[in-house]
Amino acid sequence: MTVHELALTTEDEESLEAELASTGGTPPIVVVLCHPHPQYGGSMRSLVISVLFAELPAAGYPCLRFNFRGVEGSSGAYAEGAGESLDVVAAIATMARTVPGVPIALVGWSFGADISLGVADPRIAGWVAIAPPLRFRASFAAATDARPKHLVLAEHDEFRKPAEVQTAVADWRDTTVAIVPGASHFFVGRTDRVVTETRAGLARFARPGG
Repeated sequence: MTVHELALTTEDEESLEAELASTGGTPPIVVVLCHPHPQYGGSMRSLVISVLFAELPAAGYPCLRFNFRGVEGSSGAYAEGAGESLDVVAAIATMARTVPGVPIALVGWSFGADISLGVADPRIAGWVAIAPPLRFRASFAAATDARPKHLVLAEHDEFRKPAEVQTAVADWRDTTVAIVPGASHFFVGRTDRVVTETRAGLARFARPGG
């Protein structure tokens, strides 16, 4: 695995710091990782994102992680989800240029999951939403989208009970849900299960027809 530092430019001209972990050969799918809430210490180096950034490339899935606007070396300021959606699109565009012709999966944790589910860029093959609170967007474009979604929930989530999330997504199109036993919202000691479930979603997205 090789890691490169990048600078992403958004449609509204913010500059975002990012890292790309590349792999050899032609991957079945590539991944854009979206981190937790910027106002609560979230960054591209947060626990779950860091584990995925290490483990997914080792399994053959190149990953791009980035800091939302206003976080660490990224310019701008927190934009209540609207600007952060532009950040995600900039990351998708960068990945599409870097690894052309390969499906792109959005994988987000917490706030990053909510923001990801609000982005319906045509280059997306599917979404993995890890512990999405489903509170940081007024609506979620992925809900009515035919492309596949895989939600990874924590059994003891402190911010949104799994049963509540399952009820909220009951009518979403092509959506599967997995619950990680014993896990809190932060998945301490359970990140291996998050990796396993994320890889299950990626494998499904990479197959023809999802």
